[in-house]
Amino acid sequence: QVQLVESGGGSVQAGVSLRLSCVFSGYTFSRYCLAWFRQAPGKDREGVAAINADGSTTYADSVKGRFTISLDNAKNTLYLQMNSLEPEDTAMYYCAADPGVGLLGLQSYFFGYWGQGTQVTVSS
Repeated sequence: QVQLVESGGGSVQAGVSLRLSCVFSGYTFSRYCLAWFRQAPGKDREGVAAINADGSTTYADSVKGRFTISLDNAKNTLYLQMNSLEPEDTAMYYCAADPGVGLLGLQSYFFGYWGQGTQVTVSS
């Protein structure tokens, strides 16, 4: 059974940094894509960043240059380093994993496994 557990969210002032973590278990595909999504109140879920087994990454335009996705396979942990946070980054952040296909993308329908989310609130 695949499980994804996020942590690291919080309430911060604009301009500071946060690092989100997602510990995954039961996920043993050799080809994969792992990603971070976010959803703000009243808005659709948005793909933020993704990484696949080749180490390739992709980012939403709104976070390029500020956010970095990384993966520590030894720790079964996915990270999202978020710098220069803005109030517009306020959302629930979710970790997601695909069902072993490995295509790099930010469309939510790629992903079959989801965590429960961690809240990030950025005040001005």
